[in-house]
Amino acid sequence: MAGHALFTPLHLGGALELPNRLAVAPMTRVSATAQGHATQAMADYYADFAAGGFGLVITEGIYTDAAHAQGYLFQPGLADAAQRDAWRPVVDGVHAHGGRIVAQLMHAGALSQGNPHRTTAMAPSAVQPRGQQMAFYRGEGPYRMPQAMTTADIAEAIDGFAQAARRAQQAGFDGVEIHGANGYLLDQFLTSHTNQRDDGYGGSLANRLRLVVEVIQAVRQSTTGGFAIGVRISQAKVNDFTHQWEGGEADAAQIFGTLGAQPIDYLHTTEFEAWRPAFGEHGPSLAALARRHAAVPVLANGSLHEAGQAQGLLARQEADGITLGRGALTHADWPARLRSGAGHIHFDRELLAPIADLANAARHRAAQQTSSSPHTGPQHCMQSPA
Repeated sequence: MAGHALFTPLHLGGALELPNRLAVAPMTRVSATAQGHATQAMADYYADFAAGGFGLVITEGIYTDAAHAQGYLFQPGLADAAQRDAWRPVVDGVHAHGGRIVAQLMHAGALSQGNPHRTTAMAPSAVQPRGQQMAFYRGEGPYRMPQAMTTADIAEAIDGFAQAARRAQQAGFDGVEIHGANGYLLDQFLTSHTNQRDDGYGGSLANRLRLVVEVIQAVRQSTTGGFAIGVRISQAKVNDFTHQWEGGEADAAQIFGTLGAQPIDYLHTTEFEAWRPAFGEHGPSLAALARRHAAVPVLANGSLHEAGQAQGLLARQEADGITLGRGALTHADWPARLRSGAGHIHFDRELLAPIADLANAARHRAAQQTSSSPHTGPQHCMQSPA
């Protein structure tokens, strides 16, 4: 069978058993209601992936509190009971097709570009974010100058993650993924140029890791046994694509060693091309470094829609599972196609224009069908097209 290694079962810690090693990567869809409620269109979208053979679906980033966490207009939340209840049909739809689903919990921090709850953005330090807001998520112009968080603000953010995780478990999710990647709040604390604090959350790498460690512990304490907890980690950011950790492999060893020592069930690394060396022209990939230094399973993301690259990471024992963005967006049945030997077409970036939401995808699909272009399967969009 083509890609047989990808279709072996995978255990994420003691909490989650998956039928295969293929997962859908978290991808921002900005398709919830203005109140942050998941919709029937979202339930259909996520169910498609489970029906198509993905063993695990990781949701888009879900904001955790009704204060400063929200990053985008029409982003879904888990900040209250109504938002929790709106996720239940989504979860049920994935489970009905034999899949498992994890809620990615996200606090945007300084990169918030659409938040009806607060007019200010919060960050470890008052540092102007690099780059421009993302137009396909309804942003325009430079990011706002954020306010530096007080210790009370930090405690509020930690509690937001914990409460959102509890609501996720109540909604029936199989676990949560703590978003520590791509330049959002937890990554802002990790990164020295965005974290200029001189207290216990700044300075040394150990101090800069403190917030994500405290979030992990709070999430674990707020949920009951059998509930999976993962952490997503990256070097690059949505507003700083070429960023790398200053200390190279030494930083990676400390970061992954620290995270792996926490009560988590998996790590999820993301790079543009997951198989490339993390630092320089030679050496291990970021996923391989995570697997080397953290005694937990590692999911790898980054241009792995070519089955040979995905299988290669598993064969070289650089990762335990694979997450797909572009491949899943193009073919919600990517696993079924691999099993059957069916072909794959290339990702169409028109899915992201002008807004990377489900309504735009539906219009694009209708236009393609009208013009008699080859059917590309359910058309979805992205958090990062990897």
